[in-house]
Amino acid sequence: MESAAWGTPVVAAAAMVMCVTAVFITMTVVFRPRQRAIPLERRRPNGHPELSVFSRVTESTVSAVDGALGASGGLYSPAALYNAGLKTKPADFTVLVLVATLVLGIVGTLLTNLLLGIVLAAITPLLAKIMLAFLTDKRRSKFDAQLSDTIQMLIGGLRVGHSMMRSIDAAAKEADAPTSEELARIVNETRIGKDSHQAIEESAARMRSEDFKWIAQAIQINREVGGDLAGVLEEVAGTIRERSEIKGQIKSLSAEGKMSAYVLMGLPVGVAIAFSFINPGYLNVFVEDVRGIAMLVGSLLMFALGGFWLSRIVKVRF
Repeated sequence: MESAAWGTPVVAAAAMVMCVTAVFITMTVVFRPRQRAIPLERRRPNGHPELSVFSRVTESTVSAVDGALGASGGLYSPAALYNAGLKTKPADFTVLVLVATLVLGIVGTLLTNLLLGIVLAAITPLLAKIMLAFLTDKRRSKFDAQLSDTIQMLIGGLRVGHSMMRSIDAAAKEADAPTSEELARIVNETRIGKDSHQAIEESAARMRSEDFKWIAQAIQINREVGGDLAGVLEEVAGTIRERSEIKGQIKSLSAEGKMSAYVLMGLPVGVAIAFSFINPGYLNVFVEDVRGIAMLVGSLLMFALGGFWLSRIVKVRF
């Protein structure tokens, strides 16, 4: 009797598990929506998928910002985004910065106080510009580091009998970014009618590369007077390698000064943020009292002046 009483719950539980399994198999196998062999975009080529409310609001906002900015792009121009290696439109990037400004302002106000929220919202566009400048410098430095290999590819193309533009096209396909992007742009601009020398000069100006400008001048001189362009580029390559060695030594010697500048610039900001979290009302005097506002404005001016001075000290040009 005891075994029969004990077996009844087990049987009931097993039956329940089997029923749930059967329902699950029925719903997932029998009534599962079947995928058509032909995708929707091929069955209805003229139909557009219905956008969600969020997508419609986003597109409307981007369109409005694009119309307000115009062709210039505002603070974040197409040239600045291209030089930074960002394949996005100025309107999209501007909307992203505006959203980040709003979010950081609200979060800073809720977590600490109104002062930090205003500061975070105010410096967000500036941080976006600093980020673009950092990405641009990084891209230009990478371009300069790849220049020796680029010249060797150009020399190899000329040695086998290719023309200069054909050699640039081949180097654009074999090189890494950003060299491949710049060389491909030179080829495309030349194909639509721009003078090759002008296209190379503009690329050198975008990259701020004195070495690449020498290559442009060598190509232009060779086009005017003739001669062995491959031999000339070999001489230029030797000079560029020597300059690269000198640049590496200068970077290693100025690295300590740059790190000191970063620490000195970040220390006041870090202390202010720390005090805002430790004692949220401690810095309210800088927005509630006239003397505090004057001190805040004066400190921001001195902060900007000191940052500019430090940047000039640690930046060596030759």
